[in-house]
Amino acid sequence: MMMSNRSRPYLIGLTGTVAAGKSVVGRRFEAHGAVRIDADELAREAVLPGTSALNDIRSVWGADVLAPDGTLDRAAMRARVFNDDEARSQLESIVHRSIAELRNRREAEASAAGARWIVEEVPLLFETDAQDRYDAIVVVDAPVASRADRAKSSRGWSEEEFRAVDQAQLSAREKVARADYVIQNTGDFGELERDADTIWAALEAASDRAAIEEVG
Repeated sequence: MMMSNRSRPYLIGLTGTVAAGKSVVGRRFEAHGAVRIDADELAREAVLPGTSALNDIRSVWGADVLAPDGTLDRAAMRARVFNDDEARSQLESIVHRSIAELRNRREAEASAAGARWIVEEVPLLFETDAQDRYDAIVVVDAPVASRADRAKSSRGWSEEEFRAVDQAQLSAREKVARADYVIQNTGDFGELERDADTIWAALEAASDRAAIEEVG
């Protein structure tokens, strides 16, 4: 395996349709040596008690969207913005600023530690026009029925909630068209991991080529 001489890590954007299996792919890439940054985890960290984002949310929507322990009541917050595009955009604006700050900090830490690759799981990568940040973009997709079932079982979403979130994002066709690599999650867990391994091999080769071009 060629060792990279790049001045920075190879940055991989991992996105896809709702509940398609991005986290499985992200963890597989992490097992191959990438530093994994999960935007969903950053989103939870961004609204912890005492953060500016949570203070802004309380200022806009009041204490009704907070749980008794002072944390964000996600179900209550989701209900507030569920059918209100303006409110949802306002919430995203508040949270995304804090997420970007946390992401930049994680990237700097990984780069300082000598990371060769960073993979960032970003559900709204295209929707936030972040595609130009990345050296390569991987999209994970799956049939709508499978994704709806997964969102219900793993996230507790109703069919209506899943449809609303799914329709608020770019379509699968649009995301696939913009991707450098695509994984179609139509099989079992093992097949998804094998597909992720195949894509990882291609990403390694691409990062090696980028290293050669930078040195040359």
